[in-house]
Amino acid sequence: MPRKNEPLERQCAVTRQVLPVSRLIRFVADPDGKIVPDLRRKLPGRGVWVSATRAAVDMAERKRVFGRALKCEVRVEPGLVDRVEALMTKAALSALSLARKAGEVVTGFAKVEAALRRDPVIALIHASDASEDGIRKLAAVAASRFGTTNGAPVVRLFDSTQLDLALGRTNVIHAALLAGRASEGFLARVRELEAFRAESAAKDRGGADGAAAQD
Repeated sequence: MPRKNEPLERQCAVTRQVLPVSRLIRFVADPDGKIVPDLRRKLPGRGVWVSATRAAVDMAERKRVFGRALKCEVRVEPGLVDRVEALMTKAALSALSLARKAGEVVTGFAKVEAALRRDPVIALIHASDASEDGIRKLAAVAASRFGTTNGAPVVRLFDSTQLDLALGRTNVIHAALLAGRASEGFLARVRELEAFRAESAAKDRGGADGAAAQD
C-alpha cells in the first residue's frame, strides 16, 4: 500500500509512463551510494520509480538512469534484475505462508481434490516440478466444479522446495487456495511476480535517454 499522503501514481524513469505505484518498483541509494530496491516503498530518501518488469529494470541499469535521476554518483551492483526478482519471489512466498497461518491453504492431492468439490477454492498451486498427470486430474475436477475448461486459476511459479519452506510441510506438490484476505494478498504478489517475469523488452523500450523521474 502507498504511504500516507503518497501519490497513487508515479512516472517511470525508463518509459516515461505515469503508472499506479503498484506497477512500479521504487529504488533508493543507501548511505554508501549503492542502489537498492524498496519493494515496500518505505525506505528513507529520494526514490527512483521504474516499471515493475525485468526489461525496465535492466534498461534502468544499462542506461544509468539511477544516477541521472538522483543527480549523484551511485553504484549499481551486477545482477540487480535477479535480486529484484528474488525479493519479489520471497515476498510472494511470505504471503503464502501468511495464508497458511490464516487457514486458507489446503495441501496434498486428496485434500485438494476434496476442497475443489466443496470449499471456496479461488486458485490452485502446483509445484513447478509437479507431474503433468496430477495437474490434469485436478484441472478436470476444477473444470467440473467451476463449469469452464480452465477451472480455477493456477499458480505454478515455485518448486516443491520453495513450497515446503513456505507452508511448513514436506513434499508439497499441490495446494488449494481458499477465499480470504491473506489468499488475496498472496495472489496480488503472484500477479506482480508474473508481470515482472513476463513483460517483453519491447513494451518497456524507449524514453530512457530523457530526463529521469524521481521523488
